[in-house]
Amino acid sequence: MTIAIVNWNTRDLLLHALGSIYGQIGIAPPRVVVVDNASHDGSVEAVRTNYPQCEVIANRENVGYARGNNQVLESCTDEYALLLNPDVVLPSDGLRKALEFMHEHPRAGALGVRQVHPNGDLQRSVRGFPTPAGIVCEITGLSRLLPRSRWAGSYRMTWLDYKHVEEVDQPMGTFLLLRSSVLKEIGILDEQFPIFFNEVDWCLRCKRAGWKIYFTPEVEIIHHGGAGTSQAGAAMAWESRRALLTFYRKHYSNPIYLPLRLFVAAASWPHAWLQALKRNRARP
Repeated sequence: MTIAIVNWNTRDLLLHALGSIYGQIGIAPPRVVVVDNASHDGSVEAVRTNYPQCEVIANRENVGYARGNNQVLESCTDEYALLLNPDVVLPSDGLRKALEFMHEHPRAGALGVRQVHPNGDLQRSVRGFPTPAGIVCEITGLSRLLPRSRWAGSYRMTWLDYKHVEEVDQPMGTFLLLRSSVLKEIGILDEQFPIFFNEVDWCLRCKRAGWKIYFTPEVEIIHHGGAGTSQAGAAMAWESRRALLTFYRKHYSNPIYLPLRLFVAAASWPHAWLQALKRNRARP
């Protein structure tokens, strides 16, 4: 197994994540590669000092999440590749259980796991694909009015109880275990989505190629959340909306979708402006 961790100024959390990786039981030591996107908090030096067995790629500039992961995926020769955020803590048997799941489900192209906050509260970390209909339900509030509806709540999967194994569309890239043979078949992450929607795009390509994507609650990780993106403040709100519209241009280019695309675009930018305002106010 090869593990890719893209880091940007999250030194202390990254060291905790690496400690949980190297504390795994029941598996051969994985190849771990930290891709550092020009951090200024001493991340590179800290990793090299505390975990000399870890490979480090020290980029001179922030090349984004997709390109950072691709720097590892391009050289991966193992059967599996794990995309892992630096603000995650794994249980000691987490990687063993995840690998066993993939072995038992040979048509699984990718796997996501249960995520909780440091206080133990559940994180709703699985979503459906952002179809025009699903996003319209989000914008109009139908998903909140009908949270148990698999149609109205299709994007956020508000009906999912996170207690059972499920075949899903797109688990968050916080922990996303990929089968390398699928990477060879459909390609790596699309770098026109540098921060957001790159794993969504990959999962959609994976399923269109006939592979399955699963969520399992049998592995539970602690995810601090937003350790990197929160540092960029308002810029991340704008980037999220730009990525959504890029996703639509790529996957819903048929003219039949044009009215819905225009509606989503018109509604997305005011929402991005409000989110940007909130992020700016929240920053110290």
